[in-house]
Amino acid sequence: MQILSIHLKNIKSHRDTELTFSPGINVLSGPNGVGKSTIFEAIGYALFGVDAQSFVGNIDRFVTIGAKRGEIAVVFQGVGDERYRVSRTVGTPAKWLLAKEVGSTFEVEEHKDAKETEARLKELLGLSGGRSLAEQFELVIGPFQHEFLGPFVIKQPAKRRDKFDEILGIDAWRKTFNETKVLTAAIKAKVDALESAIGPLKSQVLELPVKKAECQAVVKTLAEAEADLAAQQQRLKELETQLIDVDQREKKLKELEKEIDSLNVRIGNGNEMIGKQKLLVDEAVKAGKIIEETTSGKKAFEEAEARLSALREQVKAQRRLEQEAAELRTRVSVLGERYTVESQSIQKARQDLASEEKSLAESRKALALDEKQQALATRLPEIRQRLEGLRQQLGQLDGRRGALAEGSEKLAEGVCPFFQEPCLNLAAKPAEDVFSVRFSDLDKERLRLLHDVQLSEQEEKAASRASDEIKSVTVRLQGLDEQLASLVVRRETNERRAGDLAQLQKEQRLVQRQLDEKQKPLEGYRGLQADIEATEQEKAKHQPARDLYVANQQQAAELVGRRAELEKFENLLGQLQETLTARETAHGQAGKEYDAAAHEALRKQRDALLGGVNALGQQVKGLAADVTRLKAEVDKLRQVEKDIAAKQDQVRVYREKDELVKFLRNRVFRHVSGYLSERFREEISQRANRIYRIIAEADEELAWGENYQIVLRDLADGQLRERADDQLSGGQTMSAVVALRLAMLQTIGARLAFFDEPTSNLDATRRENLAQAFRAIDVGQEEVTEHWYDQLFLISHDVAFTEVTDQILTLT
Repeated sequence: MQILSIHLKNIKSHRDTELTFSPGINVLSGPNGVGKSTIFEAIGYALFGVDAQSFVGNIDRFVTIGAKRGEIAVVFQGVGDERYRVSRTVGTPAKWLLAKEVGSTFEVEEHKDAKETEARLKELLGLSGGRSLAEQFELVIGPFQHEFLGPFVIKQPAKRRDKFDEILGIDAWRKTFNETKVLTAAIKAKVDALESAIGPLKSQVLELPVKKAECQAVVKTLAEAEADLAAQQQRLKELETQLIDVDQREKKLKELEKEIDSLNVRIGNGNEMIGKQKLLVDEAVKAGKIIEETTSGKKAFEEAEARLSALREQVKAQRRLEQEAAELRTRVSVLGERYTVESQSIQKARQDLASEEKSLAESRKALALDEKQQALATRLPEIRQRLEGLRQQLGQLDGRRGALAEGSEKLAEGVCPFFQEPCLNLAAKPAEDVFSVRFSDLDKERLRLLHDVQLSEQEEKAASRASDEIKSVTVRLQGLDEQLASLVVRRETNERRAGDLAQLQKEQRLVQRQLDEKQKPLEGYRGLQADIEATEQEKAKHQPARDLYVANQQQAAELVGRRAELEKFENLLGQLQETLTARETAHGQAGKEYDAAAHEALRKQRDALLGGVNALGQQVKGLAADVTRLKAEVDKLRQVEKDIAAKQDQVRVYREKDELVKFLRNRVFRHVSGYLSERFREEISQRANRIYRIIAEADEELAWGENYQIVLRDLADGQLRERADDQLSGGQTMSAVVALRLAMLQTIGARLAFFDEPTSNLDATRRENLAQAFRAIDVGQEEVTEHWYDQLFLISHDVAFTEVTDQILTLT
């Protein structure tokens, strides 16, 4: 078993750290706070499944500040030669994955849950004991030095014993002994409860014989009642058979009486219907005669109605012609008015256009430009250019005068302005005489230029005003030209309107001709109203004859059908009378076969017998219910007997269990923990003593005494001396603790272990000796112990380990 490497990402102070380990002893070195202990914690978290809260209390503190989650990956070689990588994340969601190296990659194994992952890791690490990996790491393999030292300094023997029993995994026997103490009391309570429950049940069972006898008596009575009930039911069945035959005779007699009454009613209704039908036949005969008398008047009425319809169609045609003529007259009038209005509008537009044209000509004449102003505006660019040149000359002149003034000041000091050194040319002549003439000429020239600038500015203003005025006049002239162009368009439009007047006049003449043509047909409709009135009088004359014809036409047409219906009614009436005679004969015969008094006597006899049967039936039901109830009570009491037997069996079983628990507690559980503790302490003491002698270099014997007390034995003045607890120095205690832990790791079969500052509280000699002891174990030195581990991990600042370690990892 060997841890090959570890990779930490966002774990405490390790943002991204990867370390590679070698077989044998690996020492982590470096200043405080660089995260050496975090490496141990990360291995415990990822490889052994230790909860992060066991290290930091709050899991958020296990992650680097500012990060939301962290991850640890450990690559290791199991009991065989195969390599694996276990990775576990810190934060949400948390994942614990185991992957096997296949070729150059790691393939994740499929595990149902964390328990299955832990079981697989136990198998690979060779730590498949009863305790979890986390407990084995926290208690023996990887506890911090102060945590492992803690149980040794516990003063109370019982508490120290319990703690080391837990570390060695033998505390279960003592816990079982203590926890089973209450088991005997619980068993006794169960037995007492069962025996107290059996007493009342036995008193209930005493009633069982009485209930059995009562049940048998009721069963016998029930059988007798059922036999009597069967006999009466048979007699009732025979009576009901006789009654059915008599009921059918009575029913037949009543049905014949009902049918005879119905036939008499139907015959009466038939006679009435025949009388009504004869009246309808007579009415149809009279209607036929009226039809013959009014046929000629009806025809004359229809002829007059046809002529009147034709005349009304002519009236409709006359009205259409009149309406069309009226529309044409209106159109002729409208066209005439349009012609008059349009002629007047065109004439007025001509006058308005002439007036506007005259006004525009006058306005254009008033806007004529002055030639001098035009010439002045034309010279504006030239004037501005000359003015700009004068201003530039004036600026240059001012610059020259300023430079001359500066030179005069330098020369007044006798210093050349170019070489910045005394000027020999001016040594005999004052500077004022040299520049006074030049200043006077420049001032005269400046005055002349200022005068020219003023004149040019005045001329520029005048030219600018002339230019602005010309631009204004030009804009106004453009506006007049646009108005004149619009005037031409309006004149053209007006002349087109004048040309359209001839077309309007032509359309008016065409509509007048159409009106004249419509007037001619209207002359033919002058006598139309007189013809309509004469025809209406003719129609009214023949109206009564036509109305009589129509009123009797339906009845006359139904004469044949009414006569056939009358014949049908008479035939049906004859059939009903024959049926009535047959039914009266059958009724007389049925009256002879039926005796009403005998029928009533049978009914009374049946009702009396039915009452007796019902009473017996209720009696049988009551007896059956009693039988059911008594059987249930008997069954219940028999069940009570079974319950008593079952509870008695339980009492016997509980007493046997009580004997077994007492035997196990007194013969097994009480002594196993002590026996195992003694065996472990003896084996560990032998191994730890050899290691301790190397560390201490003293003629002392280390023993792990009763209740796991550290005991040192030596000879003082020829006498065996034993020292323990407060009699030992800090160095002796720490040396003994390290020796005992190394021996304990070997005893439980651990192949790797972690030590945090194992040399604390040791002097220089003991530190060197401890390092040598680790090396002796590593090489399997015979006088110390055989080689039992694959890797040891130590955190230490001690130089004593530099010579014995296989690899030193310095963290910064």
